[in-house]
Amino acid sequence: MAGRYGEDVLAGDWRRRKVTPEVDAEPDLVVEDADSGFCGAVVGFEAGAVVLEDRHGKRRNFPLLPAAFLLDGSPVTLRRPTRAAVPTARRRTASGSVAVDNVRAQVAKASRIWVEGIHDAALVERIWGDDLRIEGVVVEPLDGIDALDAEVRDFGPGPTRRLGVLVDHLVPGSKESRIVARVNSPHVLVTGHPYVDVWQAVKPAALGIAAWPVVPPGRPWKEGVCAALGVAEPADMWRHILSRVNSFADVETPLINAMERLIDFVTEPA
Repeated sequence: MAGRYGEDVLAGDWRRRKVTPEVDAEPDLVVEDADSGFCGAVVGFEAGAVVLEDRHGKRRNFPLLPAAFLLDGSPVTLRRPTRAAVPTARRRTASGSVAVDNVRAQVAKASRIWVEGIHDAALVERIWGDDLRIEGVVVEPLDGIDALDAEVRDFGPGPTRRLGVLVDHLVPGSKESRIVARVNSPHVLVTGHPYVDVWQAVKPAALGIAAWPVVPPGRPWKEGVCAALGVAEPADMWRHILSRVNSFADVETPLINAMERLIDFVTEPA
C-alpha cells in the first residue's frame, strides 16, 4: 500500500512533466502564456525569450519553457526556428516611407519641385531626400517667388514636365497668395504652409523651446528670433535647427501635407 500511495501525484510541476508537442515559434503564430493568460502573436525574440504582441499592441517577453504556452487550448513547447523566424524590420526613411534598399537613384526626371530658398531645400532634403532620389525628382531653391509667374513660363511645364512649388506664408490675403494667383498652368501645383519662414515649420519641441518667439511687426523675423533666443547669427541658428530635425515627426503637419501633395503631383504618370 505504501508503494502505491507513497508519491503525491499532485506534487511538483506536473503540467510541465507531460510530454507536449514542440512547435516552431513562427512570426504571427498566436499562442497564450499558460501562467498569465496573456495571448498574442509571435513578433520576435529577445535574450532567449519569445516576444508576444496582443491585439492592443502591447508586447511582453516569455521564456521558452517546456509546456509554457497554449495553442488552440492545448499545451505546447515553443522553440525558436532554426531559420530566421522574423524578417528584418522594414527600414523607414525620414519621411516615414518604407525604405527601398539596393536601388540606385533614378536619372532626374524633367519634372521639378521648387522651394523658396536654400533653407527650404535643406529641410526638404533632410526629410524627403531618399524618396525624391528614388523617384528621380530634383528640388531646386529659388531666390524668392516675386517673379514666379515669369519663371514658370520660362520652365515650360507640360504633361511630362510638371512643376511643384512650395511657398512659405501661403495664407489668404498675403503677398505670397497674390503672386501664386498669377500662376494658372494645369501642369503646375503651387502649395505651401502658413509659417512666416520654413524655420517656423520645425516643431518648437524639437528645439527644446516652448514656442517660437513672437517677433514685432517691422523687424526681420529671423533676426528677431535670434535675438529672442540669444543666438548671434541666423546662420548659427539655422545649423542648430537643421541638426535637430531627424524625421517628419519633427516638423509641423501643414509642411508635411504640402510636400506630400507636391511629390504625388510631379510623380503622377502622364
